Amino acid sequence: MFDNLNGTGLDRRSFLRGSAMFAAAIGVSVIPALAQQAPQKPEDEKKKEQPKDPFADDQKEEKKLVDDEGREYRVCPQCAYNMYKQGRMWVCENCGYSYVE
Repeated sequence: MFDNLNGTGLDRRSFLRGSAMFAAAIGVSVIPALAQQAPQKPEDEKKKEQPKDPFADDQKEEKKLVDDEGREYRVCPQCAYNMYKQGRMWVCENCGYSYVE
Protein backbone atom coordinates (compact mmCIF):
# COMPACT_ATOMS: atom_id res chain seq x y z
CA MET A 1 0.00 0.00 0.00
CA PHE A 2 2.75 2.47 0.93
CA ASP A 3 5.27 1.09 -1.57
CA ASN A 4 4.15 3.33 -4.45
CA LEU A 5 4.48 6.78 -2.90
CA ASN A 6 5.95 9.41 -5.22
CA GLY A 7 9.66 8.89 -4.76
CA THR A 8 9.63 8.81 -0.98
CA GLY A 9 10.83 5.77 0.85
CA LEU A 10 8.33 5.37 3.62
CA ASP A 11 9.42 2.51 5.79
CA ARG A 12 8.57 1.70 9.37
CA ARG A 13 11.50 3.63 10.84
CA SER A 14 10.79 6.86 8.97
CA PHE A 15 7.08 6.60 9.77
CA LEU A 16 7.79 6.22 13.50
CA ARG A 17 10.33 9.05 13.44
CA GLY A 18 7.81 11.34 11.74
CA SER A 19 5.03 10.47 14.17
CA ALA A 20 7.36 11.06 17.12
CA MET A 21 8.20 14.53 15.76
CA PHE A 22 4.51 15.25 15.24
CA ALA A 23 3.67 14.18 18.81
CA ALA A 24 6.53 16.31 20.18
CA ALA A 25 5.29 19.34 18.24
CA ILE A 26 1.78 18.88 19.63
CA GLY A 27 3.18 18.46 23.17
CA VAL A 28 5.29 21.62 22.91
CA SER A 29 2.28 23.61 21.72
CA VAL A 30 0.12 22.40 24.65
CA ILE A 31 2.65 23.01 27.46
CA PRO A 32 2.34 26.84 27.54
CA ALA A 33 -1.45 26.57 27.89
CA LEU A 34 -1.10 24.24 30.87
CA ALA A 35 1.69 26.26 32.50
CA GLN A 36 -0.44 29.36 33.04
CA GLN A 37 -1.36 30.22 36.61
CA ALA A 38 -4.93 29.91 37.74
CA PRO A 39 -6.61 33.23 38.44
CA GLN A 40 -6.17 34.39 42.03
CA LYS A 41 -9.24 34.54 44.25
CA PRO A 42 -9.98 37.70 46.22
CA GLU A 43 -8.89 37.78 49.88
CA ASP A 44 -12.51 37.63 51.13
CA GLU A 45 -13.17 34.30 49.44
CA LYS A 46 -9.90 32.82 50.74
CA LYS A 47 -10.89 33.63 54.32
CA LYS A 48 -14.35 32.09 53.90
CA GLU A 49 -13.00 28.77 52.62
CA GLN A 50 -11.89 26.83 55.68
CA PRO A 51 -10.76 23.23 55.37
CA LYS A 52 -13.27 20.87 56.89
CA ASP A 53 -12.15 18.56 59.64
CA PRO A 54 -13.11 15.01 58.62
CA PHE A 55 -13.59 14.04 62.28
CA ALA A 56 -15.45 17.12 63.47
CA ASP A 57 -18.48 17.08 65.77
CA ASP A 58 -20.89 16.80 62.84
CA GLN A 59 -19.83 13.17 62.47
CA LYS A 60 -21.24 12.40 65.93
CA GLU A 61 -24.68 13.32 64.64
CA GLU A 62 -24.40 10.77 61.84
CA LYS A 63 -25.18 7.11 62.23
CA LYS A 64 -22.38 5.32 64.07
CA LEU A 65 -20.71 2.41 62.31
CA VAL A 66 -20.71 -0.88 64.21
CA ASP A 67 -18.84 -4.04 63.15
CA ASP A 68 -19.93 -7.68 63.54
CA GLU A 69 -18.62 -7.83 67.11
CA GLY A 70 -20.62 -4.75 68.12
CA ARG A 71 -17.61 -2.41 68.35
CA GLU A 72 -17.87 1.13 66.97
CA TYR A 73 -15.44 1.94 64.18
CA ARG A 74 -14.56 4.68 61.70
CA VAL A 75 -13.08 4.55 58.22
CA CYS A 76 -9.36 5.40 58.00
CA PRO A 77 -8.66 8.45 55.79
CA GLN A 78 -5.31 6.93 54.72
CA CYS A 79 -6.20 3.39 53.66
CA ALA A 80 -10.01 3.14 54.06
CA TYR A 81 -9.73 0.31 56.57
CA ASN A 82 -11.46 0.12 59.96
CA MET A 83 -10.26 2.32 62.84
CA TYR A 84 -11.10 1.36 66.42
CA LYS A 85 -11.05 3.48 69.55
CA GLN A 86 -8.38 2.76 72.15
CA GLY A 87 -8.91 5.09 75.10
CA ARG A 88 -9.19 8.59 73.59
CA MET A 89 -7.32 7.57 70.43
CA TRP A 90 -8.64 6.17 67.14
CA VAL A 91 -6.16 3.72 65.58
CA CYS A 92 -6.28 2.03 62.17
CA GLU A 93 -5.81 -1.73 62.25
CA ASN A 94 -4.19 -1.80 58.83
CA CYS A 95 -1.76 1.13 58.49
CA GLY A 96 -1.47 2.35 62.08
CA TYR A 97 -2.78 5.85 61.40
CA SER A 98 -4.02 7.38 64.63
CA TYR A 99 -5.40 10.60 66.07
CA VAL A 100 -6.70 11.80 69.42
CA GLU A 101 -10.38 12.64 69.63
